[in-house]
Amino acid sequence: MKIVDAKVVVTRPGRNFVTLRITTDDGVTGLGDATLNGRELAVASYLRDHLVPLLIGIDPHRIEDTWQSLYRGAYWRRGPVTMAAIAAVDVALWDIKAKVAGLPLYQLLGGASRDRVRTYGHAAGRDVPELLDSVRARLAQGYPAIRIQTGVPGLRRVYGVHDTPASTPDGRVLPVVEDWDTAAYLRHIPTVFEAVRHEFGPELPLLHDAHHRLTPLQAARLGRDLEPYDLFWLEDCTPAENQEGLRLVRSHTTTPLAIGEVFNTVFDFRTLVNEQLIDYVRAAVTHFGGVSPLKKLFDFAAQQQIKSAIHGPEDISPVGMAAAIHLDLAIHNFGIQEYAGHSAATAAVFRHSYTFTDGHLHPGEAPGLGVELDEELAAAHPYEPAYLPVNRLADGTVHDW
Repeated sequence: MKIVDAKVVVTRPGRNFVTLRITTDDGVTGLGDATLNGRELAVASYLRDHLVPLLIGIDPHRIEDTWQSLYRGAYWRRGPVTMAAIAAVDVALWDIKAKVAGLPLYQLLGGASRDRVRTYGHAAGRDVPELLDSVRARLAQGYPAIRIQTGVPGLRRVYGVHDTPASTPDGRVLPVVEDWDTAAYLRHIPTVFEAVRHEFGPELPLLHDAHHRLTPLQAARLGRDLEPYDLFWLEDCTPAENQEGLRLVRSHTTTPLAIGEVFNTVFDFRTLVNEQLIDYVRAAVTHFGGVSPLKKLFDFAAQQQIKSAIHGPEDISPVGMAAAIHLDLAIHNFGIQEYAGHSAATAAVFRHSYTFTDGHLHPGEAPGLGVELDEELAAAHPYEPAYLPVNRLADGTVHDW
């Protein structure tokens, strides 16, 4: 068996997605997700111009060898663009291998370790009453755990509470500019969790994402202040490039910590795992180089009793989400899966066999990933520029988080 074609598809059925479709001489196809939110075209070019020419003619069953060749052969290693492109190749090859075997991917990863995959959903509001309504909506959808994000009094826009994109008079899209006040945030968030606990009781697992906006000392204070509300975790409390900073956070709070959605390789996690500075690893299949390295990371984390929590926002396509769910079902140290869902338009472009029932996911029993791409429908949703927000302090300077 040889690879005879590899095609990059960029489509926007509500969100921009980058998909790699690999075809073998036997007509077997495999899909991989290469979406990098806000920088999609950089990955599409990396794939088309640099990786696709290397794939033609190789044996698709040689997944590990191909991964190592693409990672080491570039000399310039790591980084989100490189690792998203390699991830697409890796996942597409696993999809092919599982289809040839006639098995769902999780069976090739060791079989199921559980019957279904627990998820958490996102609740957000500009103020506490709106947030409480959002929590009720997520509970009505069956989510067994809820991430809590809310506006901060005095701030116009806060990340995690959606806002419309900015644009110029000539129609160019610009990043949304958010304002920030750390002191106001640190005062407000404990009162938010007090209100949520008062409304929904002590048993509902609650999560919160600080989006890297705190220094280690500020993060330590927040973790301590949230201890009475028994969080499932506090996510991205401080920029984790400064891994040593997590030592300070860990020494001052017992609130569980989750980190890693912006990480690309196991080297980013080495200190955090070896010193047990976190409780959940948040890496995504799509940004970590694929199924192959992410499973290795989870095996590494398991040695320190650290669990998985794969990144799963709306900008992970159903291809990447399916790969995550197969991993979730198979690994021993599964923790929880983020699941924001997808629009009806996205589900139509990416037909998938995974299901969401009573707040839990299952990848289904279709061979491979269980996802098919409708290229004709994808072409009806062309790419549009889109950016993540920029965070600024009151004096107009970009926040240094």
